[in-house]
Amino acid sequence: MNHVKTQHTTLEANDLSIGFFAKKKQIPLVENINFNIKSGELIGIIGANGVGKSTLIRTLARMQPKIAGEIYIENQQIDSFSEIIFATKMSVVLTEKPASKNLSVYELVALGRYPYTNSIGHLTKHDLEIIQQALTETETNNLQNKKCYQLSDGQLQRVLIARALAQDTPLILLDEPTTFLDLYHRGFILKLLKKLTQESNKTIILTTHEIDLAIDTCDKLLVITPSKTYYNTPNILINEGVFDLLFPKEIVSFNTETRTFKLKK
Repeated sequence: MNHVKTQHTTLEANDLSIGFFAKKKQIPLVENINFNIKSGELIGIIGANGVGKSTLIRTLARMQPKIAGEIYIENQQIDSFSEIIFATKMSVVLTEKPASKNLSVYELVALGRYPYTNSIGHLTKHDLEIIQQALTETETNNLQNKKCYQLSDGQLQRVLIARALAQDTPLILLDEPTTFLDLYHRGFILKLLKKLTQESNKTIILTTHEIDLAIDTCDKLLVITPSKTYYNTPNILINEGVFDLLFPKEIVSFNTETRTFKLKK
């Protein structure tokens, strides 16, 4: 008998507008964002440079205020969570390098347990087991005694994902996790994230410039264009011609058969 994975809504946005606040004035970047993301889904956020992908991640992570609309985690408004409870709901991997690269890999991954440890940061047997599991799942066991400054970009990215896994949240957000990586490591990271959604039922959302890889790997995509956002499966978005709207047609074209972008000669 096949085991059917039960899905529930992990993250939802209703008429969300994001942007900046300058001199008490609201400057919208993207308006009317709507999505309903289920547990066990890998979601890609794609769009041209400067369109608002990172701003959306930071808004979802409560790092900057929204302009309008509502965001819910497991049917509860994100603003209603205390900081410590919110840290048990969502973990975030940003493009910035960790503040102290003098930490060992094990120490950095162990920091993911901070929402659960007491005020002196005591790690229980359960904490140690989760840290070990995070190292194993990201294939970073053999790196755990190295200092973070000794790692390659690809290794460090896997370690940062391990820290997010150690935080043991139903939702993981990643901003450009494949930046600076070669083709092999870009593919490795995306396959790892896909595997984590399938095996642990976690919801993982990432921004990426690797649109071709995202089309092949992600369950659904949120496509941000200058005029509108689209949220659906890659196949439906292809059939609706959404990828033709991403870049100027005279420079870049999308081939629906190969599911890839090509520069026009």
